[in-house]
Amino acid sequence: MMVTLDGVMQAPGGPEEDTSGDFTYGGWTAPYADESFGEILNKELSVPFDLLLGRKTYEIWNAYWPKQAGPIADPFNKAKKYVVSDEIIDVPWKESILIHDDVVNTIKELKAEDGPVFHVWGSSVLIQTLLQNDLVDELRLRIYPITLGTGKRLFGEGTIPAAFTLTDSQALPSGVILANYKRSGEVITGSVG
Repeated sequence: MMVTLDGVMQAPGGPEEDTSGDFTYGGWTAPYADESFGEILNKELSVPFDLLLGRKTYEIWNAYWPKQAGPIADPFNKAKKYVVSDEIIDVPWKESILIHDDVVNTIKELKAEDGPVFHVWGSSVLIQTLLQNDLVDELRLRIYPITLGTGKRLFGEGTIPAAFTLTDSQALPSGVILANYKRSGEVITGSVG
């Protein structure tokens, strides 16, 4: 998940990606492009995975990725794509499956199967459902050194209290911090001093 220091995840890829709520900062990741990130992304995409996407992200990706080829497009096009939507929509991209009813239980059942891991990219509404229902096993955050003050946030109202353990981190020359966390149990509180 690409996120600003103040938790905004809306429209990292371009000005027209998601302008809802009069968001005018689309494409905020572009000034921080870093060649080393490509190597990291290629490594992450080299292992089998399925995609779990919200409707809007799916529609944006369906308009672009099926027409592309290369180290990012090939794994995305090959992956099974589970599309979560409140309404019934067409899912024409190869290997796409619509999840329309009983979303939480369907995702729990899919997670219990012996299949590849799920990658969630973007999907700001879907990620809230996952965070509210303890369905996030790992967070791979790409933290960009900017604040926007407005926009859709990664951790919205309803996110359950949850503890995570840092499993890997790296700072890129651009100032972007890559931080990977695994779910590690309940939040523990206490007193300092």
